[in-house]
Amino acid sequence: MKNIGSRDRILRIAIAIVLAILAATGTIGGGLAIAAWIVAGVLLATSLVGFCPAYRLLGLNTCGKT
Repeated sequence: MKNIGSRDRILRIAIAIVLAILAATGTIGGGLAIAAWIVAGVLLATSLVGFCPAYRLLGLNTCGKT
């Protein structure tokens, strides 16, 4: 069941791209870069699938479908 709407997906993808660029260019480094890669991966994966487990736990739904 999808719980991520179009705007939410676009925002997640944009944030993932920014985080990946920051980590890849060395703008952020060390443990913060590793965390940025992980967060970017999670944001991208949830965007592609359209489902966020955290949203389900919190009872959120930006999809608009009930």
